[in-house]
Amino acid sequence: MHDSLTIGQLAERSGVAPSALRYYERLGLIRAARTGGNQRRYARAELRRVAFIRISQQVGISLDEIRAALDSLPASRTPTPADWARLSRAWRDRLDERIRLLGKLRDDLDGCIGCGCLSLRRCTLYNPGDELGGEGAGARLVLPR
Repeated sequence: MHDSLTIGQLAERSGVAPSALRYYERLGLIRAARTGGNQRRYARAELRRVAFIRISQQVGISLDEIRAALDSLPASRTPTPADWARLSRAWRDRLDERIRLLGKLRDDLDGCIGCGCLSLRRCTLYNPGDELGGEGAGARLVLPR
C-alpha cells in the first residue's frame, strides 16, 4: 500500500469529490483496499478509471454502461491504450448521433430564442397552428422522428 492514494489524494488528483468516489466504489466502478484502520487506499491506476468515468458521463454515457465497460477490463493490471480504444469504439455511433443532435439544437435553437416566445406550441414560425402536436409529444423538430 506504499504506492497508493488516500481518498483525499484521489479526490484532489481526479477533481472528483470524495462522496462521488465512495459512490463509484459502492457501484463497483473503482476499487479500494483497506488499511488495518479501515481507511481506503486506491491504486494509482484508479486515477485512469476515474478519468474514464468522468469523461464518459460528460458525453452522456450512463453509469450502468460505464460499469459494464469497466467490468470488461482486467482487474489486476492498468488498462492499456488498446483497452480504452476498444471501449470508445463501442460508443462511437451513439456519440456521433449525439454530436449531430447537439449541432442541430445549436443551429436551430438560436432562431427560437431570437423571437422571444420560447414556445414551440405557440410559435408561428416553426409550428403554425400547432401542426406538430398531432405527431406526438416532445421537441418534434429537434428529436429524431
